[in-house]
Amino acid sequence: MKTTLSVIKADVGSVGGHEVPSKKMVESITNHVENEGKKKGLISDFKIFTTGDDTSILMAHSRGVDNTDIHKLCWDAFIEATRVAKEQGLYGAGQDLLKDSFSGNVKGMGPATCEMEFEERTAEPFVLFMCDKTDPGAFNLPFFRGFADPFHNSGLLLAPEMEKGFEYDIMDVNYTDADKVITLKVPEDYYDIAVLLRDPEHFVIESIRSRSDNEQACAVATSRLHNIAGKYTGKDDPIAMVRTQKQFPSTGEVLSPFATAHYVSGGMRGSHNVPLMPCKLGTTISFFDGPAVVTAAGLCVHNGVFTEAVDLFAHPFWDYVRDKASEKTLAIREQGFFGNAMSPMEELEYTGVMDTLKKLDGKFVLRKNK
Repeated sequence: MKTTLSVIKADVGSVGGHEVPSKKMVESITNHVENEGKKKGLISDFKIFTTGDDTSILMAHSRGVDNTDIHKLCWDAFIEATRVAKEQGLYGAGQDLLKDSFSGNVKGMGPATCEMEFEERTAEPFVLFMCDKTDPGAFNLPFFRGFADPFHNSGLLLAPEMEKGFEYDIMDVNYTDADKVITLKVPEDYYDIAVLLRDPEHFVIESIRSRSDNEQACAVATSRLHNIAGKYTGKDDPIAMVRTQKQFPSTGEVLSPFATAHYVSGGMRGSHNVPLMPCKLGTTISFFDGPAVVTAAGLCVHNGVFTEAVDLFAHPFWDYVRDKASEKTLAIREQGFFGNAMSPMEELEYTGVMDTLKKLDGKFVLRKNK
């Protein structure tokens, strides 16, 4: 029997601004998933994590991806947490719930989701990555390097299970009429993949598969909130799952690219370029609504039951990376709103910048040549 891993995440309220959900909110989500999910046999196990102002629900079950009951379980949990947030007077209560009622699954409704279905290996380690104050393109560079670059993935040279490379599904997230996806392979399509992934606000990794056995290695939440709402309502705050070891990169190889603390779109009002800081689980948001943060929980799943989670960015090595991310944050913040310090106009078109430009355009005059 196959195991399905599902992660559904949302920001439905926060203490002190865009900082962290209240303890009472997290308790309400936990109790709902326990009582309506695990105790009723809908799921075999679950874990709750917070990153910044987002709460992620990780579940194991046997119902496959896009299952209506699984998605409704989480939708209802977030509805309950929204009720608690309103009672407490928290900021942004129900912020990521962009539709009035549930309609089959949460895709296109605001919450982020990523899922994988597979036959469990004898040992099934995986990493759950959770971001706040950035968009799905934040995973483009680390997952390109972690799966396709031998500078980070030494298994491409040393492990026979990986010698055939990997297959990427890449989505054009600016196309909203349907899912527009291309499948490319490494090593032969390496440069083509690089051309697409260098534009992380337009093209985003959706999934990665091993070419040795066609097993899925990675799933990324690709939803863009501004495409759903038609305006800026908060950053997408993506999640991703990566299976590791054997025919997949090792956990250390997947983590390695995050030491770059690469610049991503996000931070304050989701409209700036800031480094992605690898942080400990449960980290809140602070300076300039950032920097953008990513947390990583390492787990194993066996017969649909999770082990305890390991905080993979809690090691002292990552303190140095956090210092580097802080220095990079201060460096680009010195530039304020000029040039590359802010997100490209493609991202700003859902903000008040466009209203200002439209107003000013009517005041321009055409100067006659003498």
